[in-house]
Amino acid sequence: MELLHKLFSDEPLLALFVTIALGYLVGKIKLGNFVLGGIAGTLLVGVVIGQLGINIDSGIKAIFFALFIYAVGFQGGPQFFHALNRRSLNQLASSFVMCFTGLLCVLLAAWMFGLDRGMAAGLAAGGLTQSAILGTAGDAIAKLGLAPALVKTMQTNVAVGYAVCYIFGSLGPIIMVTWFLPMVMKWDIRQEAVKLANEMSGGHPELDPGQFNAVRSIDTRIYEIASSSKAAGKTALAIDKELSDANVEAVFRDDKALDITDATIVRSGDRVAITGTIDVMENASDFFGREVPAPNGLLLVQENREIILTNRSLSNREVGEIHDHVNVETRHGVFLTVVMRMGRELPLLRKLRLKSGDELHFTGSPSDLDRVQSKIGYKISAAAVTDFIFFGVGMLIGMLIGMIQFKLWGIPISIGSGGGCLLSGLFFGWLRSVHPKFSALPMGASNFLRDFGLAVFVGIVGIAAGPQALVAIRQYGLTLLFLGVGVTLVPQIITFFFSYFILRIRNPIEALACVAGGRSANPAFAALLLKAGNATPVVSFTVTYAVANVFLTLWGPVIVGIITKNASP
Repeated sequence: MELLHKLFSDEPLLALFVTIALGYLVGKIKLGNFVLGGIAGTLLVGVVIGQLGINIDSGIKAIFFALFIYAVGFQGGPQFFHALNRRSLNQLASSFVMCFTGLLCVLLAAWMFGLDRGMAAGLAAGGLTQSAILGTAGDAIAKLGLAPALVKTMQTNVAVGYAVCYIFGSLGPIIMVTWFLPMVMKWDIRQEAVKLANEMSGGHPELDPGQFNAVRSIDTRIYEIASSSKAAGKTALAIDKELSDANVEAVFRDDKALDITDATIVRSGDRVAITGTIDVMENASDFFGREVPAPNGLLLVQENREIILTNRSLSNREVGEIHDHVNVETRHGVFLTVVMRMGRELPLLRKLRLKSGDELHFTGSPSDLDRVQSKIGYKISAAAVTDFIFFGVGMLIGMLIGMIQFKLWGIPISIGSGGGCLLSGLFFGWLRSVHPKFSALPMGASNFLRDFGLAVFVGIVGIAAGPQALVAIRQYGLTLLFLGVGVTLVPQIITFFFSYFILRIRNPIEALACVAGGRSANPAFAALLLKAGNATPVVSFTVTYAVANVFLTLWGPVIVGIITKNASP
């Protein structure tokens, strides 16, 4: 132990990386469907290692939290702003009711049980499972102008409250959306998910993602044109129009490949390479002739291309509607295979509404993809390098916003650098979605900033809280645990029935997804997906999750501003 103390004292960063590694290892421990998670694991390990009395520069913590929260805002910006529309109004209202009810529960608990600012913020962070509150509340406490020892005590209490309440904060929503609420409403989640998928697909049977109409899995096959073939004597474009969801990729005549254009005429005896959706290909032999092996040396170059949707005329329109109304001259040879929103794969169904900022995955030949790309948005690979000019400007603006202080009903409010960087990230993420030439921050880079930034921040918080954490747990332990249960469960129950009866969100899958998204409960969402057996909960979850991430994060300084009680020195 003395050797560890000496090593960590001489080089505190060793303690930090040991904390992160062990924390994520602990976080992988699985009890049934519950997984603690790397962030909570890192905090707990940090508290243990912090008993050695290690000091890490607080500036490191501030930098990495700012990077984390900016990345969160950047990724959620497009969907947050595009979610603010009349069609999503009920879901937006549901998410806000969840966040506001959670805030009221925290304030009521703090008033009834005499919690100080730090412990109340920790209760919110753990009970509402919003790790970002650790940073925004800590920033706000640091700006109160109190004695350094008192500031450290209350920042420690934030971490303690989070650690005590987090486990049930994660487990509670799982119980609510997969068991309690379905039991009360007598819903069969799987049956309702299948029903919703059928409705979204326009009455077609439910298929796996990527297997319906224009967005089904595709295949390439070779056919020999028979003399009686319907394709004989027709141009390549005419064949594409007749098949709709298949495309002439190549034509071979006398063992030579022709330079194919839309006007190329297919003759009897030709061999043609056809790419299309599975259901079209199953019956293609009736249209062309018998299927034959590929000619020697045949090379058909296909590309999987990811395009960000920025064309406003396509935003808020259904996939099936777009497919049916875009002419074959434009869309032939291009197949939509995946739609991603905020990093989550959406169900590829006819009634799925696309939003600006969605990541659309297409398959087709490079020339066909080039033809449609400009009509949709921009290629993701074009943004493979971070635009450090806008990144630096974004962080600068976020820090400046965080310095602003104002009073609301006489209550001093400052969202701090964390809240400022969140707002800045939201703006620059939205800017990127509507003006793709600016503010590039690749998904891989933003994911790293988000995950590693939060891991470093939480690790340092745990290490710094270590010496005082056990004292706070002994003082508030069971009381705080039960308060956390209340803060976790009460907002979900109130919001669910408010959404169902007042907002009229009656579809079971959408109603349950709004409960999970309204408190940014990823474990509950994962459990709901498992029960549903398909991706139908994703859309409602994404809208409410984007809104909840913003408001719950901002509750940190609001709680610190409203509650006036400080911790005992």
